[in-house]
Amino acid sequence: MSVTTTSSGRLKRRTEGASPLGSWLLAGPMTLVLAIFLVIPILMLIVVSFLDYNSVQILWSFVIQNYIDALSSGTTYKTFAVTIEYAVITWLITVTVGFWIAYFLAFEVRSTTWQMALFLLCSVPFLTSNIIRTISWIPALGRNGIVNTLLLHLHVIHQPLTFLLYSKFAIILAFVHLDTLFMITPIFNSMMRIDRTLIEAARDNGAGFWRTISNVILPLSKSGIGIGTIFVITLVMGDFVSVSIMGGGQSASVGIMIQNEISLLQYPAAAANSVILLAIVLIMVFLILRVIDIRKEL
Repeated sequence: MSVTTTSSGRLKRRTEGASPLGSWLLAGPMTLVLAIFLVIPILMLIVVSFLDYNSVQILWSFVIQNYIDALSSGTTYKTFAVTIEYAVITWLITVTVGFWIAYFLAFEVRSTTWQMALFLLCSVPFLTSNIIRTISWIPALGRNGIVNTLLLHLHVIHQPLTFLLYSKFAIILAFVHLDTLFMITPIFNSMMRIDRTLIEAARDNGAGFWRTISNVILPLSKSGIGIGTIFVITLVMGDFVSVSIMGGGQSASVGIMIQNEISLLQYPAAAANSVILLAIVLIMVFLILRVIDIRKEL
């Protein structure tokens, strides 16, 4: 590394002379971690998805029957459609809630101390397990739960609401509860980087609240929304615990389908569905990256 002086008189460090070996040594540990914990497991998953099997064991003969069975079944398409529906509805709610919470923390709370305190307050529930947080909804949403009891006492309803638990509503509610922070955090980070003089300039030129939001804040928060979208989509698409608990075993998802196949020792079939799920998620992430440049956050 050497130091030169630019035309403006500032000192500039050059790394042209850095040793290639040093660069490889810096990138080596991360490459090794990615290879062990990401690349190799995915390769093993793909290999297993092409293996044959019977009721008791995996047979070491390569076949494509697992993919034919998965892609020729109407149940598979319905299950993937339901899972994508969960992801889209959850995304719509979390991006709306997350955007306004992040906006409040970034622009309405003036004190940095209070910003951090409120942000940490939002993250407190995430110190507990996802399963515990999901199960905690059952006493509140049950037929004789807190919500139904309160509404009955207030004479808002005359009989308990049955759709609150073990339903699609309960599943979406659990997803929103579990994943909203993953939307708030990147949007909040994007908003904190917005130059406040841009907002003042918009207001000085007569832009109202909603026009400032749509023309200034929302475009400059797109990278955070993109990162949050990737988090929420990937978490919902791969989740099976929340669907199992809040759906009462009566709702389907790709995660539950894969879990059932594993419990029946149909590992190649489960691997094939996992590869299909991975491909769909990667396509969705690719489309998000085509629309939003998240490199601004990196």
